[in-house]
Amino acid sequence: MHTTVTRRKLLHGAGVALGLPWLESLRAAPPARVGPQTKPLRMAALYMPNGVNVPNWTPKGTGRDYALSPTLEPLAGVKDQLLVLSNLWNANSKGGDGHYVKEAAILTCTTIKKTPGADIANGVSVDQLMARRVVGETPLPSLELGVTPVAIGVDAVVGYTRVYGSHIAWSTPTAPLARELNPRSVYERLFRAAAGPVGNAAKMDALLLDRVMDDARRMRSNVGAADKIRLDEYLSNMRSIEERVQRASAGSKRVWKARAPMSMDQAPPERPADHAEHTKLMMDMIAVAFQTDTTRVATFMFGNAVSNVSFRFLEGVTAGHHDVSHHQNDADKLRQYQLINRWHVAQYAYLAERLKSMKEGEGTVLDQSMILFASALSDGNKHDPHKLPILVAGGGGGRLATGQHLVFAEDEPLANLYVSMLDAFGAPVERFADSTGPLVGVLKA
Repeated sequence: MHTTVTRRKLLHGAGVALGLPWLESLRAAPPARVGPQTKPLRMAALYMPNGVNVPNWTPKGTGRDYALSPTLEPLAGVKDQLLVLSNLWNANSKGGDGHYVKEAAILTCTTIKKTPGADIANGVSVDQLMARRVVGETPLPSLELGVTPVAIGVDAVVGYTRVYGSHIAWSTPTAPLARELNPRSVYERLFRAAAGPVGNAAKMDALLLDRVMDDARRMRSNVGAADKIRLDEYLSNMRSIEERVQRASAGSKRVWKARAPMSMDQAPPERPADHAEHTKLMMDMIAVAFQTDTTRVATFMFGNAVSNVSFRFLEGVTAGHHDVSHHQNDADKLRQYQLINRWHVAQYAYLAERLKSMKEGEGTVLDQSMILFASALSDGNKHDPHKLPILVAGGGGGRLATGQHLVFAEDEPLANLYVSMLDAFGAPVERFADSTGPLVGVLKA
């Protein structure tokens, strides 16, 4: 019979569960680039749980002659750099009950394995394919952010582990990437990466890694079979990280330079006052990461699957997010649902406006970005993966044909959008999941 190890002890063990993504950020400096540095292209994916009030989401008109819907009105300032995409769906998420099959697959377009335990299986997410394309060109390969801790246990109603609902970025089918929840820690991570190894920093990283490895090995003998699987995966990842840290200790030469200055005087608070401030600070962290070129790929989760965050801070809202998404066509719940949707879009607009305000050569950081906004459901009351609410803001380095509402034939694969975005990012693929080709009209001819 194995010894009981609490979640607090597991997380405290030198950061075995949460520390690994941090250690990933402390890896060796990237190799020297070949040729002159060009303006980098960035991609961020923002995920909103629980779907939308569909009638108030969909714009009127198509092509360039369209009017923003009530929910999308906060995007008026970036309408010329916006794509609204209607009638996309994620076919491989149609099975299964509830949220998890849909929401875990929003960036993988894969059917996840139904399991209540550690033997999870999904696919590689589109953000990580992009991160692989630019690996070594920035200190951090990607940045995964959220505001809600990982949910644990099993959703007994549908029989899926709640881990699925806590991650949208997957580096391998069995390895979801942990999210950073503390905005100050994110800033410190970016600042450290931008500053580069100083003094004995690389040696200290190596010592920290050794401690985590030792703690993980000791812990392995005291946990159950499910946790052994997870620890084995972590240890495998850590051996790869260890090699990179060792190269840094040996004196790798760093040539990367931040494209904008950072100062710890600008670091955000460790504990935001509320959900609204927490979210805004995370938008700021993505903006800082992109402006400095510390990373070019980021994901952010406004909440986990089945999120029931209270939105009482919004005038006219008296309930939690998940509760109002199950509106059962009640007029007042639909009204509140739309207000919550609009708030999320406003945060997306805030990030886009920030990037638009950041000058880069003759253009802006937004010109060199693709910022995806997506929910894995359309009508949350039906758990419907058809007609998904999908937006893309930014110029994509001049590749995106923005300023349009594109309406496709019903059930156009969401994966086709990702094929187009991968092409724009310089990481073209013949196929992604169930794609049938690039999404017509997204890329400039």
